[in-house]
Amino acid sequence: MTWKWEYAFGAEEAARTAPAGFLAEVHRKADELVRAAEALHVHGQAHAGTDPRGDDIIVPGGMFTYQVVVRAERVYVVQITYLGF
Repeated sequence: MTWKWEYAFGAEEAARTAPAGFLAEVHRKADELVRAAEALHVHGQAHAGTDPRGDDIIVPGGMFTYQVVVRAERVYVVQITYLGF
């Protein structure tokens, strides 16, 4: 299995109506989070501890909330908020 990110819960539905420029920034930051998680958790599937705490990331136009699930080797974008700034 390899690390990747994906939308979870209602974030996928919200992404359908968000502007393309905002989504491009969300995707760029999510890709960065995947690279960081992959470097930090080299043996993800063998991870026995708890998952790290998720957080909010501010991007141009809004923000998104993510959660890392190490054993699944996934970064989940669980909420996106477009504010238009």
